[in-house]
Amino acid sequence: MREFAEKFYKSNTWQCCREAYAGHVGHLCERCLKRGKIEPGEIVHHKVYLTPENINDPAVSLNFDNLELLCRKCHAEEHTGVTIRYTLDEFGRVIMSDP
Repeated sequence: MREFAEKFYKSNTWQCCREAYAGHVGHLCERCLKRGKIEPGEIVHHKVYLTPENINDPAVSLNFDNLELLCRKCHAEEHTGVTIRYTLDEFGRVIMSDP
């Protein structure tokens, strides 16, 4: 996590916003849902990335229009451009995923 964002992401305001947004969209990954897959959403992602200049602007940092609930795979793909093709089962074994 970037240092400038650590305080924001730990704040009660963000925690409440994140939970409210996840409930608002039904706790499912929005990108997977668009592809017809049902996956639980785990990370509330900012479409316009937070920067030191905009993090204190609630129109960017707390606005539902700038948020998207993603599963870990979709979030990793967003930030790395690489599709993760595996997951781990409950015992920590690698499971190949659908492309």
